[in-house]
Amino acid sequence: MLTQEPLQTEAQDESVRDVFARLYSDGRAYAEAEVERQKLRAGIAGAGIRDALIFALVGIMLVFAAIVAGLVGVILALAPLVGPGWATGAVFSGALVIALILLLFAKGRIDRMRKAIKP
Repeated sequence: MLTQEPLQTEAQDESVRDVFARLYSDGRAYAEAEVERQKLRAGIAGAGIRDALIFALVGIMLVFAAIVAGLVGVILALAPLVGPGWATGAVFSGALVIALILLLFAKGRIDRMRKAIKP
């Protein structure tokens, strides 16, 4: 009859100290890999935000250019009817009135926000 002896493996030969040393080194390697992964994610997010800001700023500049072009067009359209000086004054005054109304709306929103967050 053959007797079976338990097979000795490397895992059984390892001491507790060796297991903890390996666990520590594996944990450290995992933590370092995770830090590098988070750095990569932050870099990707930073590049995306930078690109979005650039596109937004260029878009805003084009909107302002379009507004100026529109105002010049209105002045040119009104000039034959009331003269260039009066056309410029009318467009300028209209733009100021619209800007004032928008600023009052903004002030109202800020006041409403202050009341909502006031302790």
